[in-house]
Formats: sequence, structure tokens, C-alpha cells
Amino acid sequence: MPVATQPGETDLLIPLPGAEQVDPYTVHTHYFGFTVPEARIGAFIYARYQPAFPLSQGGVGIFRGLDNLALLDAEHHDYRATMPWPQTGDGAIRFVNGLVIEALEPGELLRVSYRSPDGATWFEVEQRAITPLLARGYIVPGEEDHHAAGDAQPGGIEQFLQATGELVLRGERFEVDCLAVRDRSWNQVRVELPGGARPHPPIGWTPIAFGPELALNTAGFEAPDSDPAWRGLFDVPDDAPTHYESWISRDGEVQRITEVRREVLEYHPYLHAAVRQTLEVVDESGERLRFDGEAIAMAPMHSWPNIAFCDSVYRWTAEDGRQTHCTYQEIWHDTYQRAMKARRSR
Repeated sequence: MPVATQPGETDLLIPLPGAEQVDPYTVHTHYFGFTVPEARIGAFIYARYQPAFPLSQGGVGIFRGLDNLALLDAEHHDYRATMPWPQTGDGAIRFVNGLVIEALEPGELLRVSYRSPDGATWFEVEQRAITPLLARGYIVPGEEDHHAAGDAQPGGIEQFLQATGELVLRGERFEVDCLAVRDRSWNQVRVELPGGARPHPPIGWTPIAFGPELALNTAGFEAPDSDPAWRGLFDVPDDAPTHYESWISRDGEVQRITEVRREVLEYHPYLHAAVRQTLEVVDESGERLRFDGEAIAMAPMHSWPNIAFCDSVYRWTAEDGRQTHCTYQEIWHDTYQRAMKARRSR
């Protein structure tokens, strides 16, 4: 099946329920990020809307290097668990914590800005599309078992962008000029259960882009025959699919990725997320690509109460020697966390 797209109007789609009731676990989300690789800096920008109540949560985490073992080890952390529904209008979404999302050209050009309460940390970054606004289904295993009912149809997007702007981090200025990825969901029903809606190994999200000529993304877990750290914790047959929501774009021409092999070579000793890994993909035409990845920055971030979540800045190297940087994100639940903690204490 071809990869579908979404209209640009979905950038600002955060519907509130009318007279009908909605599942209390219904959410809309926005994720943006950017990197400053030469300074080993990553930015995690997240908004989560819960229309049944209605309230919002989210904010900004800016991290640097690999020595971040807790949320507050980040260079700047301002994620608020409960905020009013944001103000909307004039093509913008404005949160009380200073985060603003503007769709300057819906689906093509966005501006994301933030200013901390003390004014010492702020950024203003424009992000212009280099891939189509690709339609995405479910990103957390088990979501598809909890559909929003009635007219509230679930949806989502993924897109690569060229991000340019300025970051001031506790008074220190950085120029932002990087390739970044964004995603969002609407009307998804994400239940917050220990172990997840469906037990699964750690899921890695591996966006990689070198420019409009080559960008790709896949979500999934490590190959079962690579002796992953989750081996023995989850019943996954060796021939089971290990990826989903996988695509590749070359100058705007998008194909499905049909095969993925991700193998982790090294885990962070305390955070447990992958710090070195390889990714091999095969597209619909049969072309095989391989990338070697290494984290240059990593930190735990807050996004969902019953998961561990790490964001990172990865340096990816293609077989021809080209290098690029992008976020790599990984999530897992309590079963895996306890097992990794036990192994670390041996």
C-alpha cells in the first residue's frame, strides 16, 4: 500500500468534544525537537492534550551530553503536568508555560518558540518541511485495540524539516541549523497501564535524514536473533515482524520500508537505552541501506507516566561515509526496567 499523506490543516487540529462523551484516555499530541550537534545538545518539545477534561500538559527539556541520569540533570527542564487548555487563534497554539506552536504555512512551515519564566532560556526555531506530511497510524503497541468511538477518528503525522533559529540556554547562545523530525497524533486512545496496553520489548524510534534526497523513519524493536537485552522477558517468535510505521523518502517520493534489522551494540549503563546500534532497511524497490549510530547526548524525559522514555541525539553514519544527526527515542515498561536494574546490580 502507498504511504498516505495528511492535509496541512491537521497541524492545528486539537478538537474538543461537543455534547458527546469521549474516552478519558483520548489524547492529541505535538512533538518537535532540534539539535546542536557541535555542542552535544538536544531539545525535546512535547505537548499532550486531554480533551475529555479538558486540560493540557507538556513543555521543554534541553539536555547536553550523556551524563544525565534524572530529569533534572537536563540543562533546562520545564514540563508541566497540568495546564489549562491552550489559547488558539491566528494559526497558533499558546500554552501558559511559554511554549508557542505556530503554523505559518500549514504542513510546510512552522515556528516553535519558548521562553522560561526567568527569561534565561529561550528559543525561536522555524522548521520548513523537506518531506511530505506523511500519515501515521498507531505509535504505541496496543493503541489500535482502543479506538476512539464515533466521529472522533484517530490520526497522526510524521515529517522531516530543516530547523533554523536561535537557542539561548541559561544565557549561552547557540545557532540552530539542523535536520529535525516532528510527529503528532489526534483522537488516539492511550491507556496508562503498567506493562502497557500490550506487553512488548523496548521500542526504538529511529528517524534519519541527510536532506530532501534521503530521509527515513521506522519504529520497532531489536532483532530477536541479535541477543537483545529483552531476550527471555517477552515471547517474540524469531520470524515475527520487528517494525511498523516504516517509510523512506527520496526527493519527496515516498516508499514503504519492507524489512528492518536493528541491532544494539551497547546500552547506557544506567539509563539502559541504546548508545550504539546498527540499522539496516530494505525499501519496496529492494534497495538495502545500512547506518551505524552512536549517541552523543541522552537524557530521560517525561512524556507518559507508566513508561521509561529516553531522548537522545544520535550521530548516524551511512555506508558511503556521510554523517548526520537526529533524535533517537526509546520507550519501555516496568518489566524491562526491573530486569535491567537487576542485571546492573549483579
